Amino acid sequence: MHYPGSVRTTSLIVATASLVSAAALAQEKWAGPDTGPPAQAGKTVVYIASDFRNGSVVTVYRGLQEAAQKLGWRTTVVDGAGLKDKQADALNAAIAGNAQAIVFGGFEPAGFSAQLAAIEHKKIILVGWHAAKNPGPTKELFTNVATDPLDVARTAATFVIQDAMEKKRPLGVIIFNDDQFAVANAKTDAMKKTIEACHGYTGCRVLAVENVLISKAGTEIPKVIPQLVATHGAAWTYSLAINDVYFDAMNFPLREARRSDILNVSAGDGSSKALSRIGWGMSQQLATVAEPLKMQGYQLADELNRAFAGEAPSGYLSKPILVTTRLIKSLGTPNIEADLGFEAAYGAIWFRK
Repeated sequence: MHYPGSVRTTSLIVATASLVSAAALAQEKWAGPDTGPPAQAGKTVVYIASDFRNGSVVTVYRGLQEAAQKLGWRTTVVDGAGLKDKQADALNAAIAGNAQAIVFGGFEPAGFSAQLAAIEHKKIILVGWHAAKNPGPTKELFTNVATDPLDVARTAATFVIQDAMEKKRPLGVIIFNDDQFAVANAKTDAMKKTIEACHGYTGCRVLAVENVLISKAGTEIPKVIPQLVATHGAAWTYSLAINDVYFDAMNFPLREARRSDILNVSAGDGSSKALSRIGWGMSQQLATVAEPLKMQGYQLADELNRAFAGEAPSGYLSKPILVTTRLIKSLGTPNIEADLGFEAAYGAIWFRK
């Protein structure tokens, strides 16, 4: 076992504490766009969800739906069920139904070449949420709405190192990934490098990167956990994951394996389940690096409104929020977006007098 002995320990603790403080402070002032085109009423938008089992995908849609109602749009949502065939069928139906815009909700356009050709021919606008490796415009998308995935990943991994330092625990990490997504692979690589660099601590190890499809996490995690416990034993002290959904299914199998000592931190996305168990303060999940999901739904609407008006994307990049029990208690609510002010800010753009 290795314990801290570096003069960098204090600076890392301060840096990570600053992330929490900055996250709380960020909620006090709107940092997004304050200018843009007026509401382009009467539009039809189809949101294709990668998988309804991913609560974050659903929360983003709810934000988009609420914003679309204010804009006077008709929205439809379709569950892609984590299956490429179903996602392709949903795209085909949206194209045939003369949608004016399609949202890729949590999956990438790659692999849908026939549909993309038809979309280009019909001049249907495409935007995405977590639909590319990086936020911003892509070859296929008017823009991709997300936080910086590397920022999210490094924040999660740094928090794990800080927690191990403060508690004087050995640090052996298993990272849970879904390697079919470029953004997930980018997060995993950044978390792995951060743990291996082990700034301010000694003895940090990445024990394994475990690939489990997000769409199958509920059934596969209970099978995988006993195998990992048997393989890594007491060396496994922390888990990192690219999404909260892995920890939805992990608590019971860890307790069955008598491993209530393993602590979990997610590099996205701040699902309602994760926020509830972190706020409770008794879960093995210590933190999540959340995204302002409802706000990102409003941002999708704003980006679409700009595209409908023939204007450029806003270029806005929302910041991740490191959510701990301490932060939720300081806010007095698990609704970490309660004071962001995005509803009024976007309304002022769309309905400026």
